[in-house]
Amino acid sequence: MSTVDSDTVLAEQRGPVLTLTLNRPQRKNAIDPPTWGVLHEGLRRAELDDAVRAVVLTGAGGDFCAGADLSADRGGHPLSRMHRINDVALTLHELSKPVIAKVRGVAVGAGWNLALGCDLVVSAPDARYSQIFAKRGLSLDFGGSWLLPRLVGVQQAKRLALLGEIIGAEEARELGLVTWVKGDDELDGFVDELADRLAGGASVAISQSKTMLNAAGQQTFREALESEARAQSINFATADAPAAFRAFKNKAEPEFTGEWLVD
Repeated sequence: MSTVDSDTVLAEQRGPVLTLTLNRPQRKNAIDPPTWGVLHEGLRRAELDDAVRAVVLTGAGGDFCAGADLSADRGGHPLSRMHRINDVALTLHELSKPVIAKVRGVAVGAGWNLALGCDLVVSAPDARYSQIFAKRGLSLDFGGSWLLPRLVGVQQAKRLALLGEIIGAEEARELGLVTWVKGDDELDGFVDELADRLAGGASVAISQSKTMLNAAGQQTFREALESEARAQSINFATADAPAAFRAFKNKAEPEFTGEWLVD
């Protein structure tokens, strides 16, 4: 089972679904240097644990994450500190399992980009979002300069980054930065069901689709087609594609194991 030995990031596994909860509610889950390390370790363990098929990332105490804790004792060279934060962003981006951000309260600065680094974002209606960096005398980090223009286009990305304004959940959804907005009383149940659907899917195929979609902006059409051909060849070498075909023929639901069939 994937666990992290820390009070600042709680790990709970429910079947194949791992939930990582930022647990610094007194700081609106702002992340200090030790917590970045713990979060990184939790994501790395999730990647290596075959029992984990989907990950939920959320925050305790009614907030998602207020970004990096600028009041914390940081020490060391700023570039070294940023490299450690970047390691977390890269591990999240490259995680082969689908990741859902469950957002209540504030998601600002690196906290918002932490959510955007997930594959799907489910938001409470009263959640608040901001690329607050400019108001702190800082520029975008945690992948925001790469994520935002790909999600909303350069002009809207500049609006969010240069003004640092706070927007609500519905506007974030309209911009394509939130996948679903759900009432606070239904948010947990919706995310649980969504995570179960992802965890019950064809994990090898889902992982490959995620990787190809992440790479789409850097590939030509020819390169994308070649990636698709390789991915399908891998899928046909697992038990999942045949299981899906049999289930379709029998009008049943398939059971996906990801088992490799080729010796």
